[in-house]
This record gives sequence, C-alpha cells and structure tokens, in this order.
Amino acid sequence: MKHLHASRDVIIRTPAWNEAVAFYETVLELPVTHASERLKGFEAGSFCLYVEDGADHGPVFDFLVPDVQAEKRRLLAAGCSLVEEDATVPRCYLRDPFGLMFNLGRDSA
Repeated sequence: MKHLHASRDVIIRTPAWNEAVAFYETVLELPVTHASERLKGFEAGSFCLYVEDGADHGPVFDFLVPDVQAEKRRLLAAGCSLVEEDATVPRCYLRDPFGLMFNLGRDSA
C-alpha cells in the first residue's frame, strides 16, 4: 500500500523574508503563484517554491497522505523525528534518519 506521494512543493523558511521574496521575484524572475502575509509561492517549472517568513530550517520537501496523524506515527516508529507540528492545517515537519526534512500534509484527492 502506498502511504505517501510527493507534491511539487518545496518550502524554505527565512527570517530575511522580504529579501528572499525580492530575490526570487526580481533576480530569478519566477512568476508568483501565491501571496499571503507570511508566505509567497513561485512557479519554478519542475517544482513550486514557497518562501515562508520565520526561523530558517533549510529546504523542506512536501509529501501528502490521506491521514497525517497515522502516517506521522508510522514514520516516528521508523526513526523519523518530529521537528514542528501544526494540527490546525493539519501538517507536521519531520526529519528522516538520513537528514531529509519534509512536510507531511493531508492529500486532498
């Protein structure tokens, strides 16, 4: 049974949000696909880059599942560690045993 699949989204969070947004918008000239107070999305071709305002944690890949809590428990038991969680979204950031950071979000399909 397939538990998760990757989306096209890659997220970076930075306290230098205004500078990062200006870089991706004016230097790389990526088209804006989403804009809110603390998050801006850019179309990059093979992936969508989201820049979020906040403490830096490196690039985060996005995996989607039907049941975030069940998959989180399965991955924690397999050696992943919980980095951050927001049950209101619902989503959580996990780091696998090999260092990859990823968002685990709900699959809307």
